[in-house]
Amino acid sequence: MASSCAHVGRQIHRATKLVRRDVKDALQRRYFGLGSATFQQPAATVSGSAEEIVIPRKKTWNKEAVLQALASTVNRDPTASHYVFQDDSYLTPRTSAEFKLYSLAQESGRTAAKYFINTYPKYFQKDFANPHIPCLMPETLELQVNEVSEAALIERIQLRKVKEAVDMYDQLLQAGTPVSLDLTNDLLDLISLYGDCDPARGDAPEQRTEEMGEEQEDAKRRKGMPQKASDFLRLVWRENNNAERIFNMMPERNRRSYGALIRGMVKHGAYSKAFNTYTDLLNNRLTGDVHIFNALISAAPEVREKYVEKWDLIVDLLKQMAEQKVKPTLLTFNAVLKALRRCGSLGRTQAFPVINEMKALGIAPSLATYDHVLGIFYKAATSAQGHTEILQDVLSEISEESFTAQDPDDVEFFKDAMRICLATKDIEQAYRVHSLLGVGENWKLLGDSYYQSIYYGRFFNLLCMMEHIDVVLKWYKELIPSLYYPNSQGMRDLLQALDTDNRLDLIPQIWKDIKRMGHDNKTELVEEMLSLMARENQIPEVQQSFADCALDVKALYTQTDRRVPLSWSAGSLSSITSILLAAERTQQAWEMLKLFKLANRVPSESLMNQFLESVKASNNAQQAVELVQISASFCLSITPNLMERVQQEFDLTEEQRNTLSDLESSTAVSD
Repeated sequence: MASSCAHVGRQIHRATKLVRRDVKDALQRRYFGLGSATFQQPAATVSGSAEEIVIPRKKTWNKEAVLQALASTVNRDPTASHYVFQDDSYLTPRTSAEFKLYSLAQESGRTAAKYFINTYPKYFQKDFANPHIPCLMPETLELQVNEVSEAALIERIQLRKVKEAVDMYDQLLQAGTPVSLDLTNDLLDLISLYGDCDPARGDAPEQRTEEMGEEQEDAKRRKGMPQKASDFLRLVWRENNNAERIFNMMPERNRRSYGALIRGMVKHGAYSKAFNTYTDLLNNRLTGDVHIFNALISAAPEVREKYVEKWDLIVDLLKQMAEQKVKPTLLTFNAVLKALRRCGSLGRTQAFPVINEMKALGIAPSLATYDHVLGIFYKAATSAQGHTEILQDVLSEISEESFTAQDPDDVEFFKDAMRICLATKDIEQAYRVHSLLGVGENWKLLGDSYYQSIYYGRFFNLLCMMEHIDVVLKWYKELIPSLYYPNSQGMRDLLQALDTDNRLDLIPQIWKDIKRMGHDNKTELVEEMLSLMARENQIPEVQQSFADCALDVKALYTQTDRRVPLSWSAGSLSSITSILLAAERTQQAWEMLKLFKLANRVPSESLMNQFLESVKASNNAQQAVELVQISASFCLSITPNLMERVQQEFDLTEEQRNTLSDLESSTAVSD
């Protein structure tokens, strides 16, 4: 009995173990497919291998992983406007001017709301968000600490209130309260950054201070003098300002104290004083840091005139960095390359050694690095001459590489590279630049809307010059209006591309886009379009569409309530008349001919001959006689020839012959 019970117990125990194992295996298979790591155990050491494979128990996802996954499933809609306008269909821009206006209007609305919230925070204390969202609540911009103390000074520095921080510092010194060196350096950083002036609040209305007014008046007085752009910056750094005064009063100064002053002087144009301050730093047996040297290198071209002297000063600064054991950074080499852009031919000989030194130190270049290299070899006036291989080498090195913002000048690369492609008329390199823009998040380094407009404008201009019209139209639909609002010159480039490939039949369709983009008030663009349509006859269907387009243009000329009205010229009148004649709309063309007199314009002789051919086709003798009368009223030299042709080619009545005889005699008398 006991043995049988024991046997039963062993069978139950064995069955239980089997059930547990099967359930565990099933759960492992089930949850492994869902990505769960609940039942995943660290793998054992693989036989025959010394490497241990450890399966993580948990996968940590990025906070934006779901949004990034969803974004990867859709493409950009080329027919939609920019995403910032999709919340309000009434603010969908049609032109570049409207794009700028609506963008500023939206930003102005946000700024106004933020201003009222931060100015009157007591009215906006209700928190509707759950969980709490700090950025939606009023910012603490009012001072909370009023007594004279270091805490009050710290608060004013954190709130970036420059003048009040300086006043609090002076009060602490007058009260005999010592201020720590670190806190004084924080104050120097604040003053040097904003040039001893309170920074403009992002949500405050624009105000004109007395100091700003004096500086602008001084700039106006110096307008006639030869000056650099940096001259306007020098006006900001005033002699013996609070930064210099506090620096001179400091009982103890360290490298950070000198660094704040030097960087502030360079930022605001006091380049010579920055080098003098650096000399003072060395005399006090202190060493500089990388930020000090970066600022001085960027200021080197401003304190020397000759190219060799500029480069010698930069080399001397680099040698001092090595002596003081200061490691250069990416911004150091970018500052050197940016300075070499102002060293003429010397910069071309030194650019590649700088790049090689940079790579030897293991510093990866940024887009600003390559932009400076292109700027050294491709000058604005000589872009089309020589060094065409430099851009190819740069693009070969950085193709399929995704960049992040590391230098403020990173946003200059794409527009400058496209400028070089346009100057050299190299469409292949332009495609490579545009392809690089689509890699990773490089599109973020294209810059603001102004830079984007420059980049796409140059790209589209190059396409119109170098590509077949079918390719141009493909890009036209791809870029407009989702990415680019072409100006009137861009539309003229498109018209020239249509003319080159003999696709003038598309002009009426382009005219609709010209009107939608607000370029129908550009006289040169409208007249060029009319001249293309009037230049040669097309098939009847196209000619009729030309005539409809010409009448649409005529309606714009006759509108008097337009902000920028169009004024008739002899060319526009002749083109519309010629288009209507080619479409056999003689009556409407005759009405156009009468507008010449009202607009004080003189028709061309070729137009009068074309008119006579049209009248001859309809065999209208009366109109032929009237045409001769109109020609005589304009005193055209072709009048006798027209009169002779009318007498020979038309069956005239006696009255009509007498009319021509009177015109002939009056013309002879006037001659």
